[in-house]
Amino acid sequence: MTLVANAGQDELWNGEEGRRWTDHHRRLDRMAAPANEHLFAAAAIGESDQVLDIGCGTGETTRMSARLAARGHAVGIDLSAPMLELARRIATEEAIGNITFERGDAQVHPLPSGRFDVALSRAGVMFFDDPVAAFANIRRTLRPQGRLGFLCHRGGDSHTADILAALARHLPALDPGSRMQGVTDFTDRDHICGVLDRAGFATIATSPVEYLTVLGLDAADAARFLLDVQMAGFVYGAGDEALGQARTALEAALRPHERDGAVRLPAAAWIVTATAV
Repeated sequence: MTLVANAGQDELWNGEEGRRWTDHHRRLDRMAAPANEHLFAAAAIGESDQVLDIGCGTGETTRMSARLAARGHAVGIDLSAPMLELARRIATEEAIGNITFERGDAQVHPLPSGRFDVALSRAGVMFFDDPVAAFANIRRTLRPQGRLGFLCHRGGDSHTADILAALARHLPALDPGSRMQGVTDFTDRDHICGVLDRAGFATIATSPVEYLTVLGLDAADAARFLLDVQMAGFVYGAGDEALGQARTALEAALRPHERDGAVRLPAAAWIVTATAV
């Protein structure tokens, strides 16, 4: 039986949202790919390390971790059964032997004490029901002086704010609510540091990073993907007229970012590192 503290996230990622992200995993991974350089520089994985990838999704960052830890092992943990099924299949197809995947909520999952040298996450640690308890559980699974490194979204991104404002004008009921609360909380540096401090981490550091993420071939393609896939759960139930107006507004907001055959949107994030004590 899988222990779950956040039932809402469990239902979300084992329902239509999880299947949608699984079906479109290649494009979603391409969108996130520019963040990988920053994340793995912070994680500093050694070839013999034992690595835990939190909120691993379909396993791209877990596979990258396993390749870096060629004489070690990488474990990916996620709530989503459909994502993990695909993650296991890809790892088998790519003949990666030093990798396993576990379904679980990292807040309460019985992670073995002192097993891992490194815990990392690409935007997968912002949705815990109780972040302090979750990070305390993660800390316990790290060896003394084990490293934590993760990426989370950062506030102050005017481009994203403009896009959300364009949508909200036509979709006034658009309210991510509790699904976005963790994202909002983790844009605040003091909140991040406070959570990690109360969870027992030391040498906590946050570094702002920026990169360009490719949303689509052009504004129409990017708007279609955002509304039909990445933000589909937020606009579910909107009428055809309102959705059409939102799509038009979104295309207009994205058009200034078209260049050289792609829509590239600046993304702002925190890279967070800490040490287990």
